[in-house]
Amino acid sequence: MRSLTPTIISLVIVLGIMPTSGSARQVQNDNHQRFPTATDGPAYCIAEHNIGRMELAVSNVGSFGSKLSDFIGEISCFTGERVWSLSFPKGSRSQYLAGTALWVGAVVGRDTLVSTGPEWWPNSACEFHPAESPFGDMIWRSTVDPSRPEYEGAQSEQDYICTYYDTCLNCRWVDPDPVLGRPHRPLNIEVTQRSFAWSYTYAQDFVLIDLSIKNIGQERLRRIYMGVYFDVDIYDPSLTGGGQLDDVCGFRKTQPALYLQEPCPPDNDEVNMAWSADNDGDLILRPIPNTTATRIVRTPSDSLEVSFNWWLTDYDGAELDFGPQARRSFRSFAGGALGSPIGDRAKYHLLRNGEIDYDQVRTATIGSLDSVWLPPSPEHAASWAMGIGDLQYLLSFGPFQIDPGQSLPITLALVGGINFHSNPDNILNLPDNPDSWYENVNFDSLSVAATWADWIYDNPGVDTDSDGYAGEFTICNLGDDSAWVCDTTLDTTANPDTTCVTCRWEYDLADTVWRKGDGIPDFRGATPPPSPSTYSIVDAHGNLRRGLRIEASTSWIRLLWNGVLSETTRDIFSRELDFEGYRVWIARDSRRSSYAVTGSYDLEDFNRWEYSTAHGRFVLRESPFTLDELRCLYGDSCGDTTWFPDAYTRSHPLIIPGEPGQDDQAFYFEPQDFNRSVLANDPVGATTPIKKVYPNAPRPPVFDPDSIRTLFPNGGDSLYLTPEGFIKYYEYEYTFETLLPTVRYWINVTAFDYGSPESGLAALETSPTLLPVITYPLPSIEKVAEKNLDVYVYPNPYRLDGNYRDRGFEGRDQRELPIDRTREIHFINLPPRCTIRIYTLDGDLVREIIHDVDPADPLANHDTWDMITRNSQQPVSGLYYWTVEEDYGRTQIGKLVIIL
Repeated sequence: MRSLTPTIISLVIVLGIMPTSGSARQVQNDNHQRFPTATDGPAYCIAEHNIGRMELAVSNVGSFGSKLSDFIGEISCFTGERVWSLSFPKGSRSQYLAGTALWVGAVVGRDTLVSTGPEWWPNSACEFHPAESPFGDMIWRSTVDPSRPEYEGAQSEQDYICTYYDTCLNCRWVDPDPVLGRPHRPLNIEVTQRSFAWSYTYAQDFVLIDLSIKNIGQERLRRIYMGVYFDVDIYDPSLTGGGQLDDVCGFRKTQPALYLQEPCPPDNDEVNMAWSADNDGDLILRPIPNTTATRIVRTPSDSLEVSFNWWLTDYDGAELDFGPQARRSFRSFAGGALGSPIGDRAKYHLLRNGEIDYDQVRTATIGSLDSVWLPPSPEHAASWAMGIGDLQYLLSFGPFQIDPGQSLPITLALVGGINFHSNPDNILNLPDNPDSWYENVNFDSLSVAATWADWIYDNPGVDTDSDGYAGEFTICNLGDDSAWVCDTTLDTTANPDTTCVTCRWEYDLADTVWRKGDGIPDFRGATPPPSPSTYSIVDAHGNLRRGLRIEASTSWIRLLWNGVLSETTRDIFSRELDFEGYRVWIARDSRRSSYAVTGSYDLEDFNRWEYSTAHGRFVLRESPFTLDELRCLYGDSCGDTTWFPDAYTRSHPLIIPGEPGQDDQAFYFEPQDFNRSVLANDPVGATTPIKKVYPNAPRPPVFDPDSIRTLFPNGGDSLYLTPEGFIKYYEYEYTFETLLPTVRYWINVTAFDYGSPESGLAALETSPTLLPVITYPLPSIEKVAEKNLDVYVYPNPYRLDGNYRDRGFEGRDQRELPIDRTREIHFINLPPRCTIRIYTLDGDLVREIIHDVDPADPLANHDTWDMITRNSQQPVSGLYYWTVEEDYGRTQIGKLVIIL
């Protein structure tokens, strides 16, 4: 990242208003409480996709990432927390992007115009802006909790929707063209941006970006090209000394179709994907071994021309400002630079030049006699091939035109791939041996994620609009017999009548592998059963109660959950009830790697593996079978309790003799998961510590509590419902014992299914990091009030030599912060509403903390002081007084010692 002084924004931003040609029609966001925004100007907002393994900032100024849109800042307007520009995988604290900017260029009349999102060079400028609040507010939606208002209209687990315009002439950061000197001339376009993210295993490594570009002006926009500009900075921000100026990039027109397994013929898919990575992954120091990419998923027309251009910007002159230039379209830019496109005309040239630049690591192989490319400077080509410089690239496509009032759709995917680098010596192959360098990097993970991004956008084999076309597929021959079959038809619509012949291979035994959808967006994928943490009800008193809840006291936590949604929701693809079981998780911090399973429950069922002569191996073709189903198929009778699938293993399969002229069948069986199906309510045969709260409760005839109350009035619903309103049959519990009362825990229950053998999809499980309960094993606020427990403070004394951080009591997932910003002194046995004050012995107020927490929150009895004074300083060693003043007047006083 360049070392530039960020723009300082006041708390109340006074900006120019939107002109009438770009007046907003955005619906106010009523789905989520927003942090305050500027009231006299554009409703700027930045948010973060973080539900999967990619942490990506999105904003409403035509930008993804956070480092370019510095005038918005890096604090989410939904959560109040700092956002990552692009960190992958989540929790790694590695940065893979400074920021991006949307570029849209067109010919208007006789002029060439380009509107862009935020840019650093040559100055901090931005030509896309939202309308004023509430019309320009970003919207958040989510499929996580069907009971919440943000569920309506949601496509993914994390949707962000915003609209912005290029029409604001007097907004700040709208600057004159740096080359022509003329004021910004808008295209008069409105951009509606929707971004989607999921937590599921197959979809956790990408974010889909869907754009609709609308002409809101009076003139036709001709020869439009649209592109996404990337400022690539890949480094670990916790390390000093930079590290972001050694990145490389490239382009992949196609990639292997890894999902086509033998005996399917190998093939490639077109992806049009630009990728970037650190040149060596810094495997020795602090690894950043992964890669990220942008894939073009949908454009308005299949015939559009794609361009990929990269360059290295030099801020001191033109000599080191370099980008590949084709001989046929050579053009130098401002100051004679060959790389950085400054001004509308240079940007439009790159948008439409139709070049696919050679991959950066091949720079040193372009010689003076190359017939396509101008040669790079021999003096600098080696360093450029090794990624030395400030890397930027543009992925663009066009042309198309938009008439007034018309909109065009664009869909992109920001994709991540793990373990791109694994060989720390691979950098030695650059600059002279790029082919050897490529042999030591791995695109497989990136390719899989890019494929799934396309399949989520448009589900393969799904006829969304019911017109009879479900997409593209490959027929895989599973047998030995095939025939070339031709059909002859007469086209009577032609003049004269024309005979048409179409031919195809037909096989006696074949499998159909769907590769693409029908071209109609779906934006959905296979899902695990809903997590108990996402279920909630409104009780008879109008209070919202979560399906995942706790009861706690000193050193133990009783976890309760309701699984009605988990066990009764059908998979959206297979339409099967594919619920398999639950897992109980616990962690000491929010990182996914910190979670550990402490208990599980899953149904008793078995996978049946069938030997395929075509494949030459055992294959899994169907969903799991219950024990009773297998006994009916292979036992002496359905009641044959002596037949067990465990007796038939891979090395000792079950052989079913075939009919005359047919092959024998061979099967073996494996448990799906661990078959821990006997709950702890059975004191003898239990195979899991999980148990039902109401083991004798009957299964209800319907699964909605309100419907049960209607069907069984006058107290009759008590047979099926708990006093809170949960369905008894689906109530489960698990107790954590011997926990440390002074430690905060993250607790969750996940639900998982058995996958889809037909589509090759493994079992899916909800994420343990999704809506966990965060609490301490301490008395609840009810127990505090009932027993009149006194407030307690710890650690007291607070000692510097206590090494609380190293021992895992502080800053466990905040290692990037200095140690004096992760310290904590805890106050427990608090009422839900009170004021905490810390004083010096002289009576000077050191800090005041307003504790106002929903009584239903497990942390209502707890708060912390971060050991920062009200003057934003660190306190000195000494003796302090604290007070806790409750709303109804009771005040408790105590002493606190700090030794630093």
